[in-house]
Amino acid sequence: MHVKGRRSKRKAGSVIYRTILVLIYTFILLPEIIVVIAAFNAGEYLTFPPQGFSIRWFVAFAHSEPFINAMLMSLRLAIFTLCITLTLGTMAAFFVVRYGGRLRGLIRVLMTAPLLFPAVITAAALLIYYYQVTGWRNRTFIGLLMGHVLITSPYVFLTISSTLYNFDVSLEEAARTLGASSLRTFAKITMPLIKSGLIAGGMFAFIVSWGQFPISLLLAGIGLTTLPIQLFDYVRWSFDPTAAAAAAISILLALIAVIVVQKLAGLESLRW
Repeated sequence: MHVKGRRSKRKAGSVIYRTILVLIYTFILLPEIIVVIAAFNAGEYLTFPPQGFSIRWFVAFAHSEPFINAMLMSLRLAIFTLCITLTLGTMAAFFVVRYGGRLRGLIRVLMTAPLLFPAVITAAALLIYYYQVTGWRNRTFIGLLMGHVLITSPYVFLTISSTLYNFDVSLEEAARTLGASSLRTFAKITMPLIKSGLIAGGMFAFIVSWGQFPISLLLAGIGLTTLPIQLFDYVRWSFDPTAAAAAAISILLALIAVIVVQKLAGLESLRW
């Protein structure tokens, strides 16, 4: 009787747990699902449920020069951010984990500080810094890129740090003993072993930069309109499903990034 009672309680607990999990995932994913469905609306306005099925708004997006230019700008900005952030985040993670010493805690706090503040506050602080300290009166691509690097660096730093804490240093020592140089040891031994952290950090950096709105809104100058800013400006004056089509394409890009991570590293290897 006691065994049956325990089994029934475990079964009930499992059902409750799965139900809560489904509700949470539904709450998170439902807005994205609605936007994707609305992008195929055949009607003239952005409504849900859609008034028929059509890809006309994806065609409108493809023929919209402002949207295409904004998407290319976001893509270029995200790629530059990915490359710079991976380099700086990897260097910082190696220093903190292996050579940080007593400063390890302080450096870790400084590296993750952008996560503690709202992005709009960080953007305002950078804008004031550019104007009052550096004297940059014109908002340039470099300034915008620096803002994106700052806001995405913690993701790369944390993911790579987590892989380095479980790293077997004796493998590097063995390679150096056999005559490999520091650069060759890093390329042949270290990088393959921290691959999951590099891929995960790069994925986070790319996606966060791609969808970053507050930083881009305050730091982007003329001709530097990103896709989130273009979407914001568009829905202020128009309410047709072209905006939903642009959002659906952004969601598709994020999904592709997750699939790439799964193919290259495997999502099961990204537990930290």
